[in-house]
Amino acid sequence: MCHLPTPKKMASPRTFTFLCGLLAANLVGATLSPPAVLSLGPEVIKQRLTQKLKDHDAINTLQQLPLFSAMKKESAGNMFSSLVQSILKHIIWLKVTSASILQLQVQPLNDGRELMVNVPLDMVAGFNTPLVKTIVELHMEVESQAIIHVETGERDHTRLVLSDCSNTRGRLRITLLHKLSFLLNSLADKVISLLVPALPKLVKSKLCPVIKAAFEDMRADLVNLTKVPVSLNSDHLEFDFMSPAIEHSVVHLILGAKLVDSEGKVTKLFNDSVDSLNLPSLYHTPFSLTMRKDVVNAVVAALLPPEELMVLLDYVLPETAHCLKSSIKVISEKAANRLGPTQIVKILTQETTELLVDQGNAKVAQLIILEVFATNEAYRPLFTLGIEATSEAQFYTRGDLLMINFNQISSDRIHLLNSAIGLFNPELLKDITTKILASVLLPNENGKLRSGISVSMVKALGFEAASWSLTEVSGVKHTVAGRAQGWEVGAALQPWPF
Repeated sequence: MCHLPTPKKMASPRTFTFLCGLLAANLVGATLSPPAVLSLGPEVIKQRLTQKLKDHDAINTLQQLPLFSAMKKESAGNMFSSLVQSILKHIIWLKVTSASILQLQVQPLNDGRELMVNVPLDMVAGFNTPLVKTIVELHMEVESQAIIHVETGERDHTRLVLSDCSNTRGRLRITLLHKLSFLLNSLADKVISLLVPALPKLVKSKLCPVIKAAFEDMRADLVNLTKVPVSLNSDHLEFDFMSPAIEHSVVHLILGAKLVDSEGKVTKLFNDSVDSLNLPSLYHTPFSLTMRKDVVNAVVAALLPPEELMVLLDYVLPETAHCLKSSIKVISEKAANRLGPTQIVKILTQETTELLVDQGNAKVAQLIILEVFATNEAYRPLFTLGIEATSEAQFYTRGDLLMINFNQISSDRIHLLNSAIGLFNPELLKDITTKILASVLLPNENGKLRSGISVSMVKALGFEAASWSLTEVSGVKHTVAGRAQGWEVGAALQPWPF
């Protein structure tokens, strides 16, 4: 008796550091949603802008602040200018001796449609006077702030900009670092009184251009990050930056998408209309990459293009060949006896591969043609079956690679397309066709998926490794409520340590 194994249920992956969602219901008018969206939370903006301020040597800008000349300029219009000048005569030099930028703060503004960036500064300035050999040190705390928002220009062109760079009111503090003699303390108080109005203006004129330049570099880097092709065997998935949006304190980079073959020819261009946006939520992760359903299906199709497999079943899988013969014998004993030792099973996969989510588990649906030839010399198959099959899809990671593996396969519907042994109910062959597909098709497809999909932005955004899990996300498209269908990738606050 031929026994066909009962498939075991695949354990659902749990949510770890990295999030991958396969969103599985239809969204009305989904073609109006952008093909892909890279969503960046405030944490990513803060980290990237901090790095860019370092790259632009913002600390050196602070250390080179011309405090003495700014203080003299501030005192020019003072009604007590003669008194001020007498004070300045006692100062040989005044400069910043140390400076640091404390942790940036990125906070929502205007109902989450803008972001306020606060840049707290901590500096120590010293001045020398003939009255004493000791350097008099002042502790200076001041904060710059700016607003990130979306600006609409000519022809409704939108871009992400940083504007209104200034100093935070009420965040200025200058104190004497070490108490000295009464005379020096008094002189220091006079210097502080002149620095209080001068320092904010100086920081605004010198540091704000650096902050703006750092932001421009950050924006360019993030846009360039989206243009890195995603390798899909011989093909590539490429994104084109279309426009930005800010919603619920999240910066969204809206992307077009296209498939490009090995010769650089565009094989599929995805509808890039953004008349109606269905922007994803971050779910408490710093960033996410979400792709629309048709893009996801194209990715899977590129990884698993249509192909034809031919197997000498009795040589490769003798037990399965015996099961096939037993199953055909139920339909026609004469047909079963025609099966020789060179019998061939031919499997043809179709283009309509599609990812689905079923009760929290990802599945891939495929249309398959299966033909059985009695011998390797037979020109016509004994029969041809059309099979609607589904397999469970398992996702996991290796570093920044997304790995996909198919577990189990089921023949959900079987259709008799052609028969040389008379009409019969194809459901009689359901178990054996499932066994053949599990033994032949699944290993072949998993071999093609073994190289994984490189998600380079994981490391580019400062994350070394991550985990993935399935999730189901509700979405609303204006007045149309539904569930977005796509592929969502995100990362939590910290990468895995190595």
